[in-house]
Amino acid sequence: MQKQHKGYSSTITHALAHTNAGYKSLSAARIHICTSQELRSVNMKLILSMFVAAVLLSDVEAGRSLVFPEETASSLVELTPAKPLSLDAFTLCLRFATELKGKREVILFAYRTQYFDELNVWRETDGRLSLYLSGPGAFFEVPELGPLANHVCLTWESLTGRTTMYVNGRSSASQIYQRGHSVRPGGKVILGQDPDNFLGDFQAEQSFVGEIFGVNMWDHVLPSVAIQLLSTGEDFSDANVLDWATVTIIPTGSVVEFQKRSLDLKPSTHAPFE
Repeated sequence: MQKQHKGYSSTITHALAHTNAGYKSLSAARIHICTSQELRSVNMKLILSMFVAAVLLSDVEAGRSLVFPEETASSLVELTPAKPLSLDAFTLCLRFATELKGKREVILFAYRTQYFDELNVWRETDGRLSLYLSGPGAFFEVPELGPLANHVCLTWESLTGRTTMYVNGRSSASQIYQRGHSVRPGGKVILGQDPDNFLGDFQAEQSFVGEIFGVNMWDHVLPSVAIQLLSTGEDFSDANVLDWATVTIIPTGSVVEFQKRSLDLKPSTHAPFE
């Protein structure tokens, strides 16, 4: 659609009626300037709209968040999955931000059965991210993950052993890990602590301190393009093992659940258990 430039209409008409090609050139220049200015204005509006949309998408995706305010051996959150974690493949995604620095390991996700650490995700003392499935771990070199929120996803499948780490939509080199293995049901999903036995024997120096949100899990491997969209705040709302929008959260200790609405964090009415 072409727009009418009323501010220059009478000037251009006057120039064409009374002068020569010089005036025509000047008129053409004035039209060009006007068009460029309007294009710049449209571009700025488009950029602003895209920014607002991205922020709103991120806010919707986050929904609620869990804040672990201090290093303890007693604060944790149990998540109740929608189905047993009997898995031959999975995609696990979460967002987290932490100010913990230095040579300190940090538990990001733990699934423990009676006798085994079935599925643990760590930030190691050297900054690498790692996955443990009932045995030695798979380790991934990643950029430093600090106080700004990062989106982390892990994919694994038993058939090939292919394991891939994604950070903010970008994938690592895949590794072959625990081919033929299966994740066993009957355990507990824990955020904030590493249980060295069934829901016990926690160590403060391994605890998570910071904010975790957007924890979702599927019983299959998502394609890379889907994980890239998730990292931008897109919400597929079909996580069939852990769905952050609906999963039951049971906090213990000093953990506080917040709701993110209108770009603010507001305390929920769900008080932590003491």
